[in-house]
Amino acid sequence: MINLAGHCDPYSNGCTGLSSDVKSCQAKGVKVMLSLGGASGSYSLSSTADAKQVATYLWNNFLGGHSSSRPLGAAVLDGIDFDSEGGTDQHWNDLARFLCGYSKRGKKVHLTRAPQCPFPDAWEWFHCQYSSGNIGNFEDSWKQWTSDITATKIFLGIPASPEAAGSGFIPVSDLTSKVLPAIKGSAKYGGVMLWSKYYDDQSGYSSAIKSHV
Repeated sequence: MINLAGHCDPYSNGCTGLSSDVKSCQAKGVKVMLSLGGASGSYSLSSTADAKQVATYLWNNFLGGHSSSRPLGAAVLDGIDFDSEGGTDQHWNDLARFLCGYSKRGKKVHLTRAPQCPFPDAWEWFHCQYSSGNIGNFEDSWKQWTSDITATKIFLGIPASPEAAGSGFIPVSDLTSKVLPAIKGSAKYGGVMLWSKYYDDQSGYSSAIKSHV
């Protein structure tokens, strides 16, 4: 299923009008991704063949392929974000490999992932996040991710307000004076990712940190 937070109904072909919005963002240099998974629902990949079929569907319906039923119209998204928070860890690497293969057909398919901070990704994620006055666990986790993962860029993911998540929020003053200075020297530092646009609109967090990122 597709969830666009009530902005339109993809099942009645009501989201194709977003195509111009997507293209407008891309014209400003913004990468527009489709996120798979989430915290609710039941989903998994049953086999390598299943992963290949999903990759083909994504390519034809959201990326550079062709389909008569593209939910977002003619706009070609920039890639796929993996937000697998449930099910199993099987065959996601196959899906990533098949999606990467489509980059050879033209426009590069970007892949992103939003893991929790323990290495490797785990449910008990609260032991390595930043806490006021104690940056050690956070720094250790950042160093492990940046040294053990071959990703080109790694972004710091945090809630945009205390209400956006059960924990993990970092006050602006702490982020700019303690956290960012500790990680910006990393060659893989890519920036900051916030959850979510809605909460950021309420808090103004991105505007407050933009000049420091």
